[in-house]
Amino acid sequence: MSVRPIRGGVTTPLGFRAAAVRAGLRSGDGPDVALIVSEVGPVPAAATFTKNRLRAAPVELAMRSLRASGSHVAAVIANAGCANAGTGAAGLDDARAVRALVAARIGVADRYVFTASTGLIGSRLEVERIAAVLPSLRPAAGRRADGEVARAIMTTDTVPKEAAVEVDLGHGRTARIGGMAKGSGMIHPTMGTMLAFLTTDAPIEPSPLRVQLRAIVDRTFNQVTVDGDPSTNDTVLLLAGGAEGGRELGGPGLAAFGEGLEAVCRSLSEQIAADGEGARHRIDVSVVGARDDREARLVARTVASSSLVKSAVHGADPNWGRIAAAAGRSGARLDPDRLAVRIGSISVYDGAPVEFDERAASQALRGKVVGIGLDLRIGPGAGMAWGCDLSAEYVAINSEYRT
Repeated sequence: MSVRPIRGGVTTPLGFRAAAVRAGLRSGDGPDVALIVSEVGPVPAAATFTKNRLRAAPVELAMRSLRASGSHVAAVIANAGCANAGTGAAGLDDARAVRALVAARIGVADRYVFTASTGLIGSRLEVERIAAVLPSLRPAAGRRADGEVARAIMTTDTVPKEAAVEVDLGHGRTARIGGMAKGSGMIHPTMGTMLAFLTTDAPIEPSPLRVQLRAIVDRTFNQVTVDGDPSTNDTVLLLAGGAEGGRELGGPGLAAFGEGLEAVCRSLSEQIAADGEGARHRIDVSVVGARDDREARLVARTVASSSLVKSAVHGADPNWGRIAAAAGRSGARLDPDRLAVRIGSISVYDGAPVEFDERAASQALRGKVVGIGLDLRIGPGAGMAWGCDLSAEYVAINSEYRT
């Protein structure tokens, strides 16, 4: 097996350190500022960002920094408690100020510092609070550091989200890929999650790194939906430090790396869906038989994001009509006479209604992970999407988010 899951996070790959601290940017206990640094200075990087036109200041600045640096990053500074979105020119100045503070601290040019924020839209970032705590950050490697930075970027998340794998690259070479993410609400596929940071010690240049990341984000983070609202701050960043050594990856080695990266991104995607605001059930939607993979993913996303499907799962109601109707409005090619639908392992529709044990189907909807399967029987396309049920707790959380 070329990919092996291991315990770890962003400092599991060689050459990366991290630290977190509390600056008081949000209420409650725990850290709210995270720093990830490369031990060797700027390293190749690739990123994807939100398609929301109300892009947050740190997103705008990060995009400009990647262009100015030739897609190289030496450090990531991320905060919770303030999205720094909808804050105009002043918000961009605040993001620049934080970037400059970090750059001076680690001794690199400003353009090599990547900025990210999450929290309440419309509030100014308290730069002076971050400035006051930066000297206390002591980046380190290991499980404690991984856990601290993963917690520092949480907002309504109930648990930190981390994943890591070890990849056999062939010819005796091994690399590690680690990552962390946050996301619980305001999640919908037009980029990915709210924040995800990935690292690897494999040697890869920015161009192939970008190709790998974009394709894998489409199959993983872009297939996660909690509530249909894409964030203003969505960011996925991948850093390749190259500490594993050897020649730049290509051919089978690069393909093996892609398998490992997809495993990490898929794990983080599943963790986000399971931790959706107020969620009690993760919904895994599998689609096969579509015209192509793109249409399969479209059907899966549409079903996973349907409020009626999500409500049915919450109530353990095996109402297959909601699943079929969502697939039918997805925009993908679909023939009702060929369509098959299952809940768990139970067939509920096969070109026409079929008799099934409703009690057993209802029981399948009560699990922590609920599987919904569709076979369009049109072509070779396959895809997955991940979502969660819709509960009264979701409404309570979001009716009181600011107050």
